Amino acid sequence: MMLNLPAGYLYYWSVNILCISDEVDPLVYSPNVKKHFGDVDLVLSAGDLGTRYYEFIISSLNKPLLFVNGNHKGWHPEDAQKEQPLKPIVPDYCGEFIDGRVVYLRNLNLIVAGLGGSMEYNGGPDQYSETFQRLRMLRLFPALLWHRIFHGRWCDILLTHAAPRGVGDGQDRCHTGFTCFNTFIRRYRPRLMLHGHVHVFDLNERPVSRVGDTTVVNVFKSYVIDTERPISGRS
Repeated sequence: MMLNLPAGYLYYWSVNILCISDEVDPLVYSPNVKKHFGDVDLVLSAGDLGTRYYEFIISSLNKPLLFVNGNHKGWHPEDAQKEQPLKPIVPDYCGEFIDGRVVYLRNLNLIVAGLGGSMEYNGGPDQYSETFQRLRMLRLFPALLWHRIFHGRWCDILLTHAAPRGVGDGQDRCHTGFTCFNTFIRRYRPRLMLHGHVHVFDLNERPVSRVGDTTVVNVFKSYVIDTERPISGRS
């Protein structure tokens, strides 16, 4: 599935992005992955996927991969220390963990902020109350301000696992979105917000919403964003 944004919408960068989340897509986890996705510039994961999947994508496409954790047990820097003490804290083979961080991809002129996890519902890992997620968001402010000063904008993409409250989220506690994500959209005006967590059973009806200047996309399984072409709904 491909989302095509209006021409000039992302006027300061032109990039093709493979977005993944929640479930392994057989089209991606395939010997033909390079044929289908070889022209992407970047891979973004909204969580609940394994590092072996990330390793396969990186080794096959040779593209940078950024990821946040979902609401199930994800990857954490301390895990790498325990399991592979001689490896770097953030091993290259599974991409770059950006949960609670803002990163600037210089070669793509792209600013990406990451906030993983879901609404707390059973005390499991990577589950947060609205208040705690808001605190996590506030910790991003110094980095966002730095980019606003030196790059002229706060953020290009917000990468999360959960949806914004009331925008493509679910009715149950687990799948309720975060209100603070709406605040982030309103204050920092990212061009894209990419999330997962809410499973999509008909990919022809994939939720794509507009919130102010931000396009919000549920990237369940896989989704390709092409910033150079006008919207056409082509898959």
